[in-house]
Amino acid sequence: MSKPAGFFITGTDTEIGKTLVAGALIQKFREQGINALGFKPVAAGTYQDQQGNILNEDVETLRIAANLGHDQKIPSPYVFEMPIAPHLAAEKLGTRLDLSIMLDAFEKVSSQTNCIIVEGAGGFLIPLNETENLSDLVQKLKLPVIMVVGMRLGCINHALLTYEAMTSRQLKVAGWVANSLSSEMPFLQENIKTLQTKIQAPFLGSIPPLPIDLQKSDHSPYSIEALQFAAQHLSLPNR
Repeated sequence: MSKPAGFFITGTDTEIGKTLVAGALIQKFREQGINALGFKPVAAGTYQDQQGNILNEDVETLRIAANLGHDQKIPSPYVFEMPIAPHLAAEKLGTRLDLSIMLDAFEKVSSQTNCIIVEGAGGFLIPLNETENLSDLVQKLKLPVIMVVGMRLGCINHALLTYEAMTSRQLKVAGWVANSLSSEMPFLQENIKTLQTKIQAPFLGSIPPLPIDLQKSDHSPYSIEALQFAAQHLSLPNR
């Protein structure tokens, strides 16, 4: 596989803002005239919209970020109904997540863009099958990684463990983002400063809690306004 232009978005945990950051980066690249597209190799958890379509909120957010119509969305090769670890969702259906299928889908999306933003699932070492985990996929994709840190108690340990796992695999860490969740954690700036002294990668920004009118409800994607709000607080990584 030739080395594509783009980034892989991983995080210190699940539900810590990977999708928000991925969508915001797509928005920010597109503002620069770069035709960025998002890709989700595996997604878990679906909902039904008013038209009866079965959708995944992360995949929908990436579509919205790229200003694609409903009929233009970039398909994910694996979308499971249950919001559980992907390898468990696959097992319950009697199937197995196959990295070659994910890589083939990635190649197809890469051919349509000059900057691809790939969003992972869960954390960096989440299993994909009985022998491979997400880090194996990242190594095969050959993309620099951006780490999203969910800013809450325990985030320093989670961030440093994730960073160590990436660097021990000789992956390029293009940067990291501090994402506040529903409310700002105590001593936020002190936590960020500690991480800045420990992580030898660019700090791309700190996203504050989304205003109430921009927070998304369950089973729905982020709005374009929410992505634009987050994008204001980010710097683009070097390509």
